[in-house]
Amino acid sequence: MLDALQRASFNYFLKEVNSENGLIADTNQPGAFASTAVVGLGISVYIAAVKRDILSRAEAAARVLTILRFLHSSPQGPEPDASGYKGFYYHFLDMKTGRRAGACELSTIDTAMLMAGILSASAWFTRDTTREREIRELAEALYARVDWRWAQDGGATISHGWKPESGFLTNRWDSGYSEALILYLLAAGAPVHPIAPDGYRRWVSSFEVKKVYDLRYIHAGPLFIHQLSQVWLDLRGVRDQMNVRLGFDYFENSRRATYIHRQYGIENPEHFKHYGEFVWGLTASGGPGPATINIDGVRREFYGYLARGAPLGPDDGTVSPWAVVASIPFAPEIVIDTVRHAIEHLELNGHSEYGFDASFNPTFPEKGKNRHGWISPWILGLNQGPVILMIENFQSGFLWETMRACPWIVQGLRRLGFRGGWLDERGG
Repeated sequence: MLDALQRASFNYFLKEVNSENGLIADTNQPGAFASTAVVGLGISVYIAAVKRDILSRAEAAARVLTILRFLHSSPQGPEPDASGYKGFYYHFLDMKTGRRAGACELSTIDTAMLMAGILSASAWFTRDTTREREIRELAEALYARVDWRWAQDGGATISHGWKPESGFLTNRWDSGYSEALILYLLAAGAPVHPIAPDGYRRWVSSFEVKKVYDLRYIHAGPLFIHQLSQVWLDLRGVRDQMNVRLGFDYFENSRRATYIHRQYGIENPEHFKHYGEFVWGLTASGGPGPATINIDGVRREFYGYLARGAPLGPDDGTVSPWAVVASIPFAPEIVIDTVRHAIEHLELNGHSEYGFDASFNPTFPEKGKNRHGWISPWILGLNQGPVILMIENFQSGFLWETMRACPWIVQGLRRLGFRGGWLDERGG
């Protein structure tokens, strides 16, 4: 079941691509822009595809080289139509030209995910061949030119981004547990322009610890926050000062968050349809709204794209089965049966060639291709990547093992004060 889901999800990264520059679409919606974060996931997906005999090593290397060559040569500068600036890239790029799409921001978190993918290729393509040497050289050059200190905008923490028209965004990665772990780690471990650990410590000090359903954990409502950094990072037994103080690592924190989402589905405080032991999983996703509808005497508000979360919401009855799959390394004992239920009973697989539907809402009164209610008409690359890579981490630990060999990952972890687990076994 997992192999079939993984292979179907791979198709997204084989087909929703511009073969000339390697850019990968944010969604399969016609006219979609390329997503910088999805390109980073795609690079890691291509090397995982070799392990699964979906691509040959030569095919994967060719795809990765196309991306890296484009990124290295694409325009970097303060002009509003460049591809990036100071080593960072815009959140969205035009699929054909590779230049900034619309008025989007130069994104620090999306660039971090791009660099994580790039470093995975550098760590895996280790053969002494012309092609694989070029991959390593380009990967190191791309990572080295990111000016992480510039992105601090004079402060300790990192800004969310920058726009050529108005400068740095107001928001910073300084409040609440989020997906920014991979950002701070890569910024601290960088060979050029590394940041001091002060900003990371300030961010961590803002984390809110809650006790929910008798489970104590670092709170974040959407599941993607508990997953994205750990697509690349093996944090089993690896702890920073916050983890030491709490008595559990971020991997265990994600396991607890997964159980909390399931329990929220079982208790179903808002009385949404189908919620239960095998229907749960709230995250950033598309939804059937915006709309407000009276259903069975209850006024229901439905949202469009939104970061949904449990147990505190927001929640409008929209569930994301891919987010359950991406938690499989943390809690396979509850995830696998939930995935099976989604396939066999909810029919959320097979409507597209790319595997799971992105999200569905059985409460919303719409009858279409699924008798269980509204389902998202589009597939998102930001969903597909974690499905593929987290299944692989669960099955073989492949990407985690690959990233453990990356010296910049090791350096970043140590500079941020992480100790224990495989990190101590490396010595040094």
